[in-house]
Amino acid sequence: MKTNFIRLAIFSLFCVVVLAASIKPRPVQLFLIGDSTVKNGSGKGADNLWGWGTVLPELFDTTKIKIHNHAIGGRSSRTFLTEGRWEKVLAQLQPGDYVIMQFGHNDGGAINDTTRARGSIKGIGNETEEIDNLMTKKHEVVYTYGYYMRKYIDEAKAKGAIPIVCSPVPRNIFKEGKIERPTTGYGPWAKQVAQTNGADFIDLYDRVANRYGKLGPEKVQAELFTAKDHTHTTEAGARINAQEVVAGIKNLKKNKLKRYIR
Repeated sequence: MKTNFIRLAIFSLFCVVVLAASIKPRPVQLFLIGDSTVKNGSGKGADNLWGWGTVLPELFDTTKIKIHNHAIGGRSSRTFLTEGRWEKVLAQLQPGDYVIMQFGHNDGGAINDTTRARGSIKGIGNETEEIDNLMTKKHEVVYTYGYYMRKYIDEAKAKGAIPIVCSPVPRNIFKEGKIERPTTGYGPWAKQVAQTNGADFIDLYDRVANRYGKLGPEKVQAELFTAKDHTHTTEAGARINAQEVVAGIKNLKKNKLKRYIR
């Protein structure tokens, strides 16, 4: 009787070990949220325009991390939220996942009009503006850029995820042979919000502008942008932006996302 019990115990232990070995750990997830500079159109390079989020997976070991690009063209920090897109991302977040966010290119538009109504209030304060949205036909309270960015950061952290804020990438606008370096606006605001709310920050604008400065305006125009567009990059331009995202991640001292980089 005792022998049978021991055999049963050994067999049960063997089954537990085999089952544990067969269960693969859940892959870590990286979610990207942003505008068309992160994902242009369907992400397939229509009109030779690409977002950096489309090529980013090439720089990661995707057997260990799953990258979900939820960025979409034309959205601001405000409309990515009000259209319910952030809610869908938030529902998928689990502890240990990552969120990289980049907004600002579309936040400077009109707060209320009949075509886009996507602008946020400039700055990072607590100002609000109540509107009857001419597009959605709904009453809406519009907040500052900083408010929306704080919301993404805080809600990601509440789910146990790790938020990383990127400043917007520079446009193809040179003045006297140099990319302008703004001291105010969405890049500095993104940095302030990240620092205040305990998120990592990548100054993507500065990193990419440094690359553009080395290449010069003629080469940037010829290779990294199309003649019709000064905001959206070609595939080559998207790769430079993605490379600088990865370089920025490597410089984040305590962020473990770097362990998944190829």
